[in-house]
Amino acid sequence: MKFGVLVFPGSNCDRDSAYVTRDLLGAATRMVWHQETDINDIDVIIVPGGFSYGDYLRCGAIARFSPVMEEVINHAQKGKFVIGICNGFQVLTESGLLPGVLTRNENLHFICDRTPLKVERNNLPWTQNYSQGEVITLPIAHGEGRYYADADTLAALEDNGQVVFRYHGENPNGSLNNIAGICNLRGNVLGMMPHPERAADSALGNTDGLRLFEGLLGQFAALV
Repeated sequence: MKFGVLVFPGSNCDRDSAYVTRDLLGAATRMVWHQETDINDIDVIIVPGGFSYGDYLRCGAIARFSPVMEEVINHAQKGKFVIGICNGFQVLTESGLLPGVLTRNENLHFICDRTPLKVERNNLPWTQNYSQGEVITLPIAHGEGRYYADADTLAALEDNGQVVFRYHGENPNGSLNNIAGICNLRGNVLGMMPHPERAADSALGNTDGLRLFEGLLGQFAALV
């Protein structure tokens, strides 16, 4: 199993993600520059957090047009795995790989904190190492993390079980339906505002995020 971590101008969580997959989990990992157009060697694409292209226009709006994103869309359409974290989630919605949009936080402030999340689904490769309904804690760091979609899209997300994580207790940014993470219908594309890669090393006192990556590795191991 091989991870590819996208690198845009302004990415700042790309190395954090690679540290988890390469150094903590020992998985093959390569950094993928945003101008690359050949990612056929990659099994899992990570679209990391940060400020791609300085967040000009809208968060993720310019990164969506990077040459690599056409290949990421093809990658996802083949059923391969894609995860977008924070700014990466914004890129995935801008690319049409996930529905909805991430808007300014309700209080208009940048938030950097830890927040509890409820695991809504544990029947995905991403979440199989969690318990259904389990409450975990992950860091958040965003200014535009409020998930928004029209009423029909929200209803479809709920009806189809595409909400993967919800903020538990206090909603930090005003996201509709307390949504913190969603997947596509197929379940191979996941977008989430909280940072699992920042809760993966025991030296930091929290490994709730590591189980997301371990679950995916376990899925591949079972197929070999």
